[in-house]
Amino acid sequence: MTERLRHFLPAGRTDHTPGFVLHSYPFRETSLIVESFTREYGRVALVARGARRPRSQLRGLLQAFTPLLLSYAGKNELRTLHRAEWQGGVTLPQGLGLLCGFYINELMLKLLARDDPHSGLFDAYTDALKKLGAGGLTQTDYAIILRRFEQRLLAELGYAQPFTHEADSGPAITADNSYRYFCERGALPLGKSDASGLILRGKTLLDLAQDNYDDPVSLTQSKQLMRLIINHHLGGQILHARELLKDLQQL
Repeated sequence: MTERLRHFLPAGRTDHTPGFVLHSYPFRETSLIVESFTREYGRVALVARGARRPRSQLRGLLQAFTPLLLSYAGKNELRTLHRAEWQGGVTLPQGLGLLCGFYINELMLKLLARDDPHSGLFDAYTDALKKLGAGGLTQTDYAIILRRFEQRLLAELGYAQPFTHEADSGPAITADNSYRYFCERGALPLGKSDASGLILRGKTLLDLAQDNYDDPVSLTQSKQLMRLIINHHLGGQILHARELLKDLQQL
């Protein structure tokens, strides 16, 4: 939406902003509370009045992974949704891809603050959904999609991790060495750290820095590292979708 058009909108009114539904739940007898993720405004909570009525125009539209244009109004934390328009262009993930999509949605619900725009993350999210909806994917394919999105999410939130150099602006990571990784600090050689921390190959850290998951060991260790970092920032919150995926070791 152009700045010129914004000038004519009533205060607190947003029209036709691209967004997705991350989660929704019943509110009163016929309405829904919708947690949305929009390109221009970040995570926004909306009340969709009457959306559960059989003849509501919103019924059936407010589903996860559906590209929408959202129009809403309000100045408080909970805005009122007035209109949602289907945009298409994203195939609904199925099977394992659907579980991965729910995991990504839950991750953003737990980590993203409301009303904090991340347009780059919105593009990364859209791209991840398109890839999860593609056919013929292997477990390795799904794992790579998740790792790439997790890294982008952490970077957008200011939690980017140092994978190319040792902690505290130390020497460059060496592929042949092994390291212990510490959240909020980084990697230290085994001989320079205590017994805590996650043990990783230097090659794994360098592969992560280069977004390279061709090495199966790097992919497995990257899952362990992302889980460690995400759990740290979740502060004890449980990701229920991830619990469903725990038996699938590649994810």
